[in-house]
Amino acid sequence: MSLPRAAQPATINLPRILRVGAGASQQLAASLTELGLERPLLVTDPFMVECGYGNRLEEQLALAGIDCGLFADCVPDPTTDSVYAALAHLRQGNYDCLVALGGGSSLDTAKAVAVLARHGGIMRDYKVPALVDSGLPVIAIPTTAGTGSEATRAAVVTDTETGEKMLCMGLGLMPVAALVDYELTLSMPYRLTADTGIDSLCHAMEAYVSRRANPFTDSMALSAMRTIGANLRTACAEPGNRPAREAMMLAATQGGIAFSNASVTLIHGMSRPVGALFHVPHGLSNAMLLPEVTAWSVSGDPVRYAQCARCMGMAGEGDSDGLALEKLVEGLRQLNADLSVPGPQAYGIGESAWFDALELMSEQALASGSPDNNPRIPGADEIVELYRRVWG
Repeated sequence: MSLPRAAQPATINLPRILRVGAGASQQLAASLTELGLERPLLVTDPFMVECGYGNRLEEQLALAGIDCGLFADCVPDPTTDSVYAALAHLRQGNYDCLVALGGGSSLDTAKAVAVLARHGGIMRDYKVPALVDSGLPVIAIPTTAGTGSEATRAAVVTDTETGEKMLCMGLGLMPVAALVDYELTLSMPYRLTADTGIDSLCHAMEAYVSRRANPFTDSMALSAMRTIGANLRTACAEPGNRPAREAMMLAATQGGIAFSNASVTLIHGMSRPVGALFHVPHGLSNAMLLPEVTAWSVSGDPVRYAQCARCMGMAGEGDSDGLALEKLVEGLRQLNADLSVPGPQAYGIGESAWFDALELMSEQALASGSPDNNPRIPGADEIVELYRRVWG
């Protein structure tokens, strides 16, 4: 039977302004004015500048008479070094907010800078279990359909000194506005589309089975899973398919809302050390783990996992829960095969390096706190064994 959910009222956090649809990014100037902000720093990466997305925003702001600074050196999976570089740039100008343009890395960089600019200290001061209550305003403009960071009170930053991928949480990391424009995702390449799409699927499924799930997040998670199940393969195979791209972008935001208010579980807990130690992109490390971790976890809440299978179209409404669970695990394995998701070895990680890191990865996964939200809560030895299965 399904695990009982918490009896106390759920607390839901969302951006103050959420604009969704084609052309939403062109409402940046209007959003800044609505929020009473006048001097933004645009935080993005070199590719966003190269493809012209950064310039479009700068031109829009210039036409509105809004001066804008630019930091365009965000790196994939942001490190404390890259965050501190962006912070130094912010402190050189009289900026009252940050506009984050790009994937989850640019959005998390801006969130981290917003907190450090308001409170000082170093990034390590703000990793969980610390909670960040405030920061400079952030306007998020995502360009990938995956992380959902535009609607979450979370950021992940790798500590350059220790290699730890730190999870930071709190209202200070929630963007005040999110402009969700699926047209910005039309240039996403296949691998990025696939990996960020599976990342969104993990967000939705983990939020639904989380011990902290609630009726509000359930509705978001189920909608996201249904949409991703119907559109992910199409978005990968037909990159110019606008209905599929639009659907995936909305699902990514819904998944972000769901997990931000219900939490992720074991997949994300185990994913962060893989990304930190072996430089695997976040979405891809989740994808590597998804089938095996799900297979191990389903016994913790078979009713909810069976509903996930039905919602994603992997099982029929008339299938028993037991059959639906079998189809779920097989369906996730088939999804990875269809989207050419590599395992750790195929990605290029050395066998000795992987097995030498098992204890450290297990320790870091548990320290994140996410495994405690899993329907079936693992011990350190069980996480080590799961990493072994993922290698196999």
